[in-house]
Amino acid sequence: MFIKQLYTGCLSEAAYYIESNGEAAVVDPLRDIDAYLELANERKTRIKYIFETHFHADFVSGHLDLGKATGAPIVYGPNTDTKFPVHVAKDGETFKVGDLTIEVLHTPGHTLESTCYLLKDGEGKNHCVFTGDTLFVGDVGRPDLAQKGAEITMNDLAGMMYDSIHAKLFPLADDVIVYPAHGPGSSCGKNLGPDTHSTIGEEKKSNYALKAATKEAFIKEVTDGITAPPSYFPINAKINKEGYDSLDEVMVKGLKALSVDEFKQLIKDDTIILDTRRADVFTLGFVPGSISIGLEGRFAEWAGSLLPFDAPIVLITEPGQEKETIIRMARVGFDKVIGYLDGGFNAWTAAGEETDMIIDVEADELMMDIPHDPNLVVIDVRRPTEFADGHLKEALNISLNDMIDPASMANLEETQNLYVHCAGGYRSVIASSLLKRQGIHNLRNIVGGWGKIKEQERAQIVKETSVLN
Repeated sequence: MFIKQLYTGCLSEAAYYIESNGEAAVVDPLRDIDAYLELANERKTRIKYIFETHFHADFVSGHLDLGKATGAPIVYGPNTDTKFPVHVAKDGETFKVGDLTIEVLHTPGHTLESTCYLLKDGEGKNHCVFTGDTLFVGDVGRPDLAQKGAEITMNDLAGMMYDSIHAKLFPLADDVIVYPAHGPGSSCGKNLGPDTHSTIGEEKKSNYALKAATKEAFIKEVTDGITAPPSYFPINAKINKEGYDSLDEVMVKGLKALSVDEFKQLIKDDTIILDTRRADVFTLGFVPGSISIGLEGRFAEWAGSLLPFDAPIVLITEPGQEKETIIRMARVGFDKVIGYLDGGFNAWTAAGEETDMIIDVEADELMMDIPHDPNLVVIDVRRPTEFADGHLKEALNISLNDMIDPASMANLEETQNLYVHCAGGYRSVIASSLLKRQGIHNLRNIVGGWGKIKEQERAQIVKETSVLN
């Protein structure tokens, strides 16, 4: 028996490769499938099944491309309805992978088709369970993604999840390994733990949701304080249900090298200019109108949250990072990248074209400017929960998530001197690029963000919410 977790940090996503006696299965594959094919090739194994735990909302699955490449059927649990051929398994149905047996455990709650897969070893002993978004380390899946108005509510789904967990997962032995679809940082739960696997016994002891004494208490625990999901979640779920273009087609279209003149012709319309260089490089100079989302952060998540899916996109990357950028965008459903600037930003400057920049200032400089500048306004782009936990007195909270709507910036005035910060500096550069794109140029980016600001002796820190919508 061979089990490998393939973890993708920027999406907090875990796929799994399972193998026994020359046969393999893949659980919840990403859209870029090379890693699974390479594993099977290296180990001289045939991929026999592709198991999906549910319609993923936070990434586009590789089920279709992997199925075409291997001939393996795509298996979903009960209540699944797709626009492409799949095997809809029955609750309790089993599948053989070499000497191993995989049993379907239908666990509705996160979504109606949510399903866990229990793996038994060659002797029939329960070894591990692939829990998808039903059970995480320290958390459970959010129950608000599959609501259907008055027909099925968030509380209904939370109740289903309680029943599913107690009927299907609680009876498993304490030593059964839990392999979830996501780890820390994922928006698919409220507050996932730091590890990417656990055991049934450990979750019974430490998972806040599993310690709820009653169904009513469970529903209250998992629904209280739940924040709105990222805006791209419904789009990705729809793509996974209805199908998509092959990644090869997306790559051919996106990997088109554009000269400076060709690039300029494309950006005259509604094209998005996406710059994926590091935030600290972007601030030094960029093509006017560019949106900064650096590859070094949670790139795909922020791209999905802030960029339109129906607009053409041209890229500016560090030379050699074009392919990685397109793949990571495709993981969350972007398929309208139409090329990249050949030679990157250096080619733009070498051609003598106009550039823009963002002024970086240190936190101690902000402290010196606050008492002497009546027009100074601090813009804190962290999440409202982060803001409430501590912020500068009189700072305005415009969460980066809200900046998908230009109206979030409508109350800012030309006379204001804006100082923008987040927790560490990544999100504030994205926000600054969005502000500049809206014609708001009188701004500065605070290097090191809140982490540096709160170290300043003169910082007046308060704990109260002041949100600008």
